[in-house]
Amino acid sequence: MKFADAAPARSSVCLAVDVGGTKLAAGLVDPRGSVVTSKRVGTPKADDGEQVFQVLTDLIEDVWHQAGALALTVTACGVGSVGPMRRGGAAVSPLNIPAWRDFPLLSRLEGLPQLASVPVFVDNDAKALVLGEFWVGAARGVENFVAMVVSTGIGGGIMLDGRILDGEDGNAGHIGHLVVEPDGRACHCGSWGCLEAEASGSAIEEVTGCPAADAPPQVIERTGVLVGRAVASVASLLDLRLALVGGSVALGFGRSFFDAAQREIDCRARIEHARGCVIAPVALGADGTLVGAAGLGWRGIGQLIEVPRDRP
Repeated sequence: MKFADAAPARSSVCLAVDVGGTKLAAGLVDPRGSVVTSKRVGTPKADDGEQVFQVLTDLIEDVWHQAGALALTVTACGVGSVGPMRRGGAAVSPLNIPAWRDFPLLSRLEGLPQLASVPVFVDNDAKALVLGEFWVGAARGVENFVAMVVSTGIGGGIMLDGRILDGEDGNAGHIGHLVVEPDGRACHCGSWGCLEAEASGSAIEEVTGCPAADAPPQVIERTGVLVGRAVASVASLLDLRLALVGGSVALGFGRSFFDAAQREIDCRARIEHARGCVIAPVALGADGTLVGAAGLGWRGIGQLIEVPRDRP
């Protein structure tokens, strides 16, 4: 991936938007990947897609006004959304936002008055996370790795040979639908035993009757094992040595989750080119997808700048 030779003006910011199954977030991110300001609201549990979009619109408007109050110019807009989707966000059908089926997210955002003269770029949220971690996170200088979001659902993105994989419709890397339990639970995608159906926050709540944050130790252990099992398969397939994981479930479970996942990877990724694959938390924490979404915007207008590794 190439970076711009010169940074845009420091008064320029990217409007970054994170569309998730549990929360919607928007913020202003500067050319060095620092979040200037941000706001989060819960994703409406609504049957009406327009209601969901209205909440998103209000959020964007609030952050847009903050840019004006801070005398900042919004130069681009980048959006990371849960999927699946058609390339570029032409239509999104997030499994965890059932009100949106083939929802024309890109064109609806481009139609907002605030964004009428601002280029808008939409991609999968986990692919945005890949870009953010490569740009200013734990994967700077690493051209081959997978990044995952383990939250309400489970998504993933892959960088291979310095390029984020897209696939036919832009959904490459969707690790949440690797089968980890062949006779497991039914998944919203229509299959059985998918990682998302077994180890996501929504799956954990359905099985235990309590939020993932209150999961007992044996559930945390099992979640780590299943994530490690999926990562081992991806590492063996694609010759990877690094997996970065974010999302409220993984980060909330902490060390016990990551230790269980690492043990499973060590057990199953035995072929030489996958042996030694390391799983670790994302460096950007809860802001990972938001920063990655900004990266989509800066990259889209050719102004994604390289940040030195000693960045504070």
